[in-house]
Amino acid sequence: QVQLVESGGGLVQAGDSLRLSCAASGRTFSSYRMGWFRQAPGKEREFVATISWSGSTDYADSVKGRFTISRDNAKNTAYLQMNSLKPEDTAVYYCAASPSRLVVRYDYWGQGTQLTVSS
Repeated sequence: QVQLVESGGGLVQAGDSLRLSCAASGRTFSSYRMGWFRQAPGKEREFVATISWSGSTDYADSVKGRFTISRDNAKNTAYLQMNSLKPEDTAVYYCAASPSRLVVRYDYWGQGTQLTVSS
């Protein structure tokens, strides 16, 4: 069982930067693919960014060039650095873990952290 705890959300102004953290339990964090997702009010949850066990990354077009996903395996933590924030980035942000190296399937989810970007 993997437990994920997000932190770092808050209220910021448009143009600001913020870094979210996702602390994971377990001794096999380094083998997980980690992902960040978000859900805005009245909308479905959407993909934001992902990082594989080897460090390869992928981003949603809406955040490409502004957000950076990273991981520190020694700390069992994944990060989402968010720059040039926009009001449309307002959402609850979730981190997720995909244990399998063969199939991307996010079996574990955190409780989420709220980000509000004011204009």
